[in-house]
Amino acid sequence: MVFLTTTVLFGPTVYSRLQPATIYIWVAFLGAIGAGVASIADGYWLVWVGYSLIFGIANGLGYGFGLQFAARANPNQAGLAMGVVTASYALGAVLSPYGFDVALTYGGFFLAMAALGSVVVVVSIGAAVLVARSGVKYTDTQAARRVTHLPVELIAMIWVAYGSGVAAGLMAIGHAAEIAATAGFAGWIAAATIAGFNLVGSLLSGWLSDRISHRHILTTLPVIGATALLALAVLPEQTLVLLGVVGFAYGGTIATYPAAIANLFPGEDGPHAYGCVFTAWGAAGLVAPWLAGQIYDWTGHYTTALWAAAALGILSAVMAQKVIRQR
Repeated sequence: MVFLTTTVLFGPTVYSRLQPATIYIWVAFLGAIGAGVASIADGYWLVWVGYSLIFGIANGLGYGFGLQFAARANPNQAGLAMGVVTASYALGAVLSPYGFDVALTYGGFFLAMAALGSVVVVVSIGAAVLVARSGVKYTDTQAARRVTHLPVELIAMIWVAYGSGVAAGLMAIGHAAEIAATAGFAGWIAAATIAGFNLVGSLLSGWLSDRISHRHILTTLPVIGATALLALAVLPEQTLVLLGVVGFAYGGTIATYPAAIANLFPGEDGPHAYGCVFTAWGAAGLVAPWLAGQIYDWTGHYTTALWAAAALGILSAVMAQKVIRQR
């Protein structure tokens, strides 16, 4: 997560300097090398170098560039394009565990990493061919030129709005299996439910962001998520449905913010601004699930953690109302 987030942060410095196909060739190369190094690891340090560092960079480069390139390739449906990329990223996380399970069963960690590297190479080469044949260029000669300094105060406020919104979702999502188990449901069903609703939220919000105000979406979704989080504490029989609603709000949030930021910061400023704001996702991913676990250890239940997550959701809605300008 650290290296993925760092790559998304600094990625815009190379997006316009390389051809789109070349970037995907680099994703293929780094992905193969990273997974390959991890596959032959005889200790954690080599896994960290191969998977965390090298593969993490490939992950961040592929996701960060894909998100921005999709919007520029579809300027009249930029929100939907970004929503599709975000949903596809979630879909990969849904499908890959099953492949890993088979690989680990029949060939152990070596086969799992080798399969991962192979899939990334095939998909990335395919992506390189597709973008090369499309003829679409990343650099928009008519776009506003990048300013020397982004407005720090505005970026910081969006960072808080985005970070609190995704943290609210991740506090529940990170513990969804155990939350479901305490309510008498199988953990894998909770994960599948969240993933499915996440996909729907990403696609629907991406589509809506081309049609209605980003402010309306980004103030409504956190409130919906917060309501579901509060309900989880008192309606255990509805745990799966409510976790699905949390996943829907989370998916819509991470799909709409890139479009909103591109609207706030036109041209070359957009990717740089998004890179800065995206560090909030990395911070939330590291801290929010851990904090929810700590609260559970202190209290012996998830009620307080769910209340805390709901409070973060409300904070996100309030901040979005302040900083997201109407389209």
